[in-house]
Amino acid sequence: MKKALITGITGQDGSYLAELLLQKDYEIHGIVRRSSSFNRERIENLIQDPEIYRQRLFLHYGDMTDSSALNRILEKVGPQEIYNLAAQSHVRISFDMPEYTADVDALGVARLLDAIREVGLVGECRFYQASTSEMFGSSPPPQNEETPFHPRSPYAAAKLYSHWMVVNYRTGYGLHASSGILFNHESPRRGRNFVTRKVAAAAARIKMGLQSTLPLGNLDAKRDWGHARDFVRAMYMMLQQPHGDDFVVATGRTQSIRDLLDRAFGRLELDWHEYVTVDERYLRPTEVDALRGDASKAKRILGWEPEISFEEMVDEMVDSEMRNLASGGNER
Repeated sequence: MKKALITGITGQDGSYLAELLLQKDYEIHGIVRRSSSFNRERIENLIQDPEIYRQRLFLHYGDMTDSSALNRILEKVGPQEIYNLAAQSHVRISFDMPEYTADVDALGVARLLDAIREVGLVGECRFYQASTSEMFGSSPPPQNEETPFHPRSPYAAAKLYSHWMVVNYRTGYGLHASSGILFNHESPRRGRNFVTRKVAAAAARIKMGLQSTLPLGNLDAKRDWGHARDFVRAMYMMLQQPHGDDFVVATGRTQSIRDLLDRAFGRLELDWHEYVTVDERYLRPTEVDALRGDASKAKRILGWEPEISFEEMVDEMVDSEMRNLASGGNER
C-alpha cells in the first residue's frame, strides 16, 4: 500500500485529493495546523468512517513555518508521494499579509524540500507542488509552460519562488518533483472568502431572503475556471510519470465575474444587477486582468482532460448553498 503525505489536507484540494487516493488504496497522512478552531469539516466524512480513519487516514500536527515538525513527520511517515497543497492562497489577503504569505508559500516550500533531502527521501519519494496561474500575472493569454512569468501580487511572487525552488531541487538533487500550474478551480468546498463561493452563497441567501446586497470588486476580471475534482486528478497523474515536470492545468475557457454572476443568480431566477454593488475595498492594488490556460502538454503527456464544465460547477455550488441553508447544516 503506497503512502501519500498531503499538506493542506483540510482545504478544498486536499480533501478531494484524499478521497481520490483512498479510492486508489493509498494510506494517507495529512498535516494539519494546530489552532483554536477545529477546521476539519471538508474531511469530516472521512474521519467519521471507522474503516478509513486511523486505519488508512492519519493526521499529524505541523506547520509550513516549522522545519523541525516537517522533518519529524517525514522521518516518521516515509511517504512515497508528497503533495504540497498548504498555502495562504487568497490573493487579496496577500497584499495585507505579504510577510506571512512569503513565510508559508515561499519559505515553507523551501523548508519542505530541504526536509526531503535531509531525511534522505530524495530517491524514495515523488513530490507535487501546487503552483498557480497567478504567476503569469500580466502576461497575455493564452498562457502555457513557455509563457513568461510576471507576478502581480505578494501571493504570486511567493508562489513563483517556490516554483523555481522545485525546479532547482529537481535538477540539482534529482528529486522526482512536478509543479502543477493550476488555473482557478472551484467547488462547493471553496473557502467562503473566494469570489466564486461568495457569489454562490450570496445568491442562495438572497433567494432565501437572508441577504439584500453583494459587494464585489472588479467585475471585469476574467478567469479560466475549472472544478477542483478535475484538477486533483491531474496532480495524481503527474506523480505517476517516469520523470518530474511542470504542467499547466486549465480548461482553456475564460469567463468574467459578470458571467459568474449571470450563471449563479440565473440558477435561482434572480437578476444580479439588482443586488450587486462595487466596493473599492475588494479591489486589488494591482490586478490580473485575464487568465486562460493552454493545457495541451497535460493533455498530451498525462492524458488529462477536464470533465466538469464551468456551468455545471457553478450550478453545483449554488445548489449546495441552497441545501445548506435549507438544512441548517455546517458551512465548509
